[in-house]
Amino acid sequence: MSGDPHAPAHGGRRGPVIRAAGCVLWRRGPGGGSVEVCLVHRPKYGDFSFPKGKLKRDEEPLAAAVREVLEETGHHCAPGPRLPTSHYVVDGRLKVVDYWAAEATGGSFTANDEVDRILWLAPDAARARLTQPRDVRQLTAFLDVLPAS
Repeated sequence: MSGDPHAPAHGGRRGPVIRAAGCVLWRRGPGGGSVEVCLVHRPKYGDFSFPKGKLKRDEEPLAAAVREVLEETGHHCAPGPRLPTSHYVVDGRLKVVDYWAAEATGGSFTANDEVDRILWLAPDAARARLTQPRDVRQLTAFLDVLPAS
């Protein structure tokens, strides 16, 4: 596969590869306690997932991931370790999503057309709430790289 996000996809897919980026946004509970991860609810799809979105033209994936976290959750973040890249097909086109673990550093959520609510959940509760198995794989990868408290 070409690194050019505007190049035609291979394997009979329709149109160029869709490039996106996102984060598993996390924070420590009160007093530096247990970890919570942030899930976003998208009413258009009726799903719970991690904040992510399409790259703008010539935008680097990490910059897009940080921007999408802020746009979807209202939280600033400090990106950390790289997580696995997700590959899946949407409407006949390959979608490639780069992910990072990112610690929330402040902010507050305001509902919008794209995301109507967020949930801060312990990892086990998040695993049960995530809609897509590929997001559960991201959560598992995040837990593998989680910094010690």
